[in-house]
Amino acid sequence: MKKNFFERFSDRAVCMTGSAEAFITASALVIIWAITGPVFNYSETWQLVINTGTTIVTFLMVFLIQKTQNKDSKAIQIKLNELIASYEKASNRLVAIEDLTEEELDKLHAYYERLSTLAKDKSNKNSGDADQSSPVTNT
Repeated sequence: MKKNFFERFSDRAVCMTGSAEAFITASALVIIWAITGPVFNYSETWQLVINTGTTIVTFLMVFLIQKTQNKDSKAIQIKLNELIASYEKASNRLVAIEDLTEEELDKLHAYYERLSTLAKDKSNKNSGDADQSSPVTNT
């Protein structure tokens, strides 16, 4: 599938801004700005240059980072859903749980913590004979 302009731009921007070169460049700019302070008598304009620049970059990066996280999260969820759907002993009820509310996810998390504790207790009672079957078999 062909990526649109924004997809290509954001992918490239993420790669560039996350690089060592970008960090070195940003650090160099801050050092140059700091060194030029005495030249400009630490004027308000001198301060405004760094404040405005960093504010604009930060503002834009928030949206770029959020877009990247949304895309990565969606891809990971699709991969996990495929793994759950393809494993015969897995519970298909777990497919698409990312759409649940925070409260529903907390309840599900508590349920699986209890299952884990029960499995550990059962394993200890069987003196090392761990149950190899999935604790959730309803598909």
